[in-house]
Amino acid sequence: MKNKILEKLQNSDGYVSGQELCELLGVSRTAVWKNIQALKNEGYVIEGVNNKGYRLVSEPDVMSEEKISKYLETRTFARKLYYYDETDSTNTRAKIVGETDCVHGALFVANEQTAGKGRRGHSWNSDKGTTISMSYLLKPDIDISCVSRITLVSAVALARAFSKVDGVKPQIKWPNDVLSDGKKMVGILTEMSSEGTDISYVVVGIGINVYNRSFPEDIADKATSILLENGKGCDRSWFIAQVSNEFEKLYDEFIKNKDLGFLVDEYNSYLVNRDKQVYVIEGDKKTEYTALGLSKDGGLLVRDADGEVHDIISGEVSVRGIYGYV
Repeated sequence: MKNKILEKLQNSDGYVSGQELCELLGVSRTAVWKNIQALKNEGYVIEGVNNKGYRLVSEPDVMSEEKISKYLETRTFARKLYYYDETDSTNTRAKIVGETDCVHGALFVANEQTAGKGRRGHSWNSDKGTTISMSYLLKPDIDISCVSRITLVSAVALARAFSKVDGVKPQIKWPNDVLSDGKKMVGILTEMSSEGTDISYVVVGIGINVYNRSFPEDIADKATSILLENGKGCDRSWFIAQVSNEFEKLYDEFIKNKDLGFLVDEYNSYLVNRDKQVYVIEGDKKTEYTALGLSKDGGLLVRDADGEVHDIISGEVSVRGIYGYV
């Protein structure tokens, strides 16, 4: 009965009277009201107005393989999809499959992640229904020294996808943070399995803040979500497909070129601290530079006080703004 009421509301351009629902289902108004309440408890926003009836205002953002696939324009990315309502880590799930059944472009998506991790061992967990936790399983035909560049490719794919979301103006903080208005929305963690110099597989894990309304005190001043940026969030299934569409195009170009020369100008157009003073931090050493932009090998080009240009390579190096996160 509940599903029939929902279908009727979904197919209506306006209000559906309680009497019409009673006649359609052959039940009492009380039964209709109880099922409307059940739908509301599932996250559907339904407006009830006297003498008009019920109107579906919005639906819960429920991810599914079917919804993601509907928006895909890819050949391989996300065509093999593993969906979990709850899991420990999508990177962990991807690595397990990578050891046994490595399908290039396979995507692992979780509605809730309980043991996710970010760069340098930081945790990246998610409450149910608030974020996107996803990981791509890839088999790149490149030199092992080039693997870290895939992270920067994925960052641009995310920036492109965010450009399609109302109220979000994407930025990139080298090497792997995607921001809006100077605050972090996305973390990316790339992991690899290899035998000697032969790459077995690469996993690109991506965590995206979508419906988060607040953050822990220690990161509240430098984290944000799509909801906080535009007041409404976005359809997560649609967004996953947009990232996949853009990532596949950029990834294919990268595999063909091997370096990031084709991507430098676009990456730099998103770079939040381009032409700004930054600290490059390596261990206990902190050096001030002017950030210039991305190099084709994936490093950050910086100029020191004497005018000499250096190519900073990611790893145990981090970049911070002179007055804070950016």
